[in-house]
Amino acid sequence: MKPLQGIRVVEFEGIGPGPLAGRFLADMGASVTVIARPTPGAVHQRMDTGVVNPLRQGKSVVVLDLKQAADHARAVDMVVASDVLIEGNRPGVMEKLDLGPAVFASSNPRLVYGRMTGWGQSGPLSAAAGHDLNYVALSGILSLSANRGELPILPPTVVGDAVGALGLAFGIVSALHRVKERGEGCVIDGAIVDIVSMLGMLMQWIRAAGQIDGPEPSLFHDSPFYSVYACADGGRITLGAIEPQFYALLLNKLGITNVDPQAQYDRSTWPQLRARFGALFATRPRAYWCELLEGTDVCFAPVLSVAEAAVHPHNVARGTFKMLDTGAIEVTPAPRLTPLVGQLYAGAPR
Repeated sequence: MKPLQGIRVVEFEGIGPGPLAGRFLADMGASVTVIARPTPGAVHQRMDTGVVNPLRQGKSVVVLDLKQAADHARAVDMVVASDVLIEGNRPGVMEKLDLGPAVFASSNPRLVYGRMTGWGQSGPLSAAAGHDLNYVALSGILSLSANRGELPILPPTVVGDAVGALGLAFGIVSALHRVKERGEGCVIDGAIVDIVSMLGMLMQWIRAAGQIDGPEPSLFHDSPFYSVYACADGGRITLGAIEPQFYALLLNKLGITNVDPQAQYDRSTWPQLRARFGALFATRPRAYWCELLEGTDVCFAPVLSVAEAAVHPHNVARGTFKMLDTGAIEVTPAPRLTPLVGQLYAGAPR
C-alpha cells in the first residue's frame, strides 16, 4: 500500500535527516522532487564514491541555483504547486533566500512547511552547527549508552539523524491530516534534540522507577540477564530476560540449577552471577549459543555485523534487506501496510 500517493513534496536537499524524511515519504507513495545545489556540499562530495545515494531513491532531482532569479522563481512555483516543503538549513537561511514560510502564506495556505534542524528554530544553540552525536548528547540519551566508567557510544546517525527524520515525517503526516480536516497548513519545527528527548519517554519512566541513571545497580547496565556477552570465538550475544518466566527459562536452558529464579531482582547477587554468565558464554562459540537459545523465550539475539544482518534467516524471510550487485545493502521500507479488508481472522474456521 502507498497511502501518500497524490501528495507532492518539494525537498530542498541537505544532509542526513531532511533527505531521509523525504525518503520515508517517497516510500509511502509521495511524489518527492529534490531541489539540489549546482555544486554538491562537502559531505555529498565525500560520499560520492560511485555508490547510489539511497536518500534520492524514489525521488526526482532538479538542479537549481537559488541565487539566480529564474531558478528562484522556478523553486517558488514548485512549492506553490506542492503539499509539503522540507528544508534542513540553519534557522533564517530560507528567509534570507526569500523562501521562508511567510512567502507562501498567501500563495499556498495549505502548505505543510517542514523544518529539520538539530537544535530547533529557537533557543540559545539554534544558530550553532552540530551533528547527530551532539544532539543525542544534549538529550541525555547518550549518557545511558555506556556501562559505568566507560565512554558512551551510539550507532552513527541512527539515534539522532534517523530518529529526527522519522519525527519530521510523523509531523508532516499529522499536519497533512490537519490540512485535510481544516484546510490550514502549518510550519513544523523538527528539532532532533526535541524528538530524541520525546522518544526517551520510556527511559524517563524507567528512571523514575530507579532502574537507570541512579546510584543503584541498573537493570539495563548491571544485571546479568540484560547484557551483552563475549563468546569463545570472539562473537557476541545479547540477553534480555527481564520477565520472571523468561529468566527462569534462561537458567534452565543454561543448565544452572543452583540459582533461585525468584531472586532475580536481588541486586546483591548480580555481580557474581554476571561474572558466572560471562565465564559460561566464553566457553563456546556464538553459533553454539544461537543453536541453543535463538527462537526461544529467553529473549536472545546474536550481535550481528551489518553484512551478517542482511543474510540472517529471519531478515531474509521478511525481505528486510536486499543485496545489490555492487555489494551495497538496501533496506526495505517500513512499516509495512496491508489492506484491512481481506485479513484472515485467526479465530475464524478454515
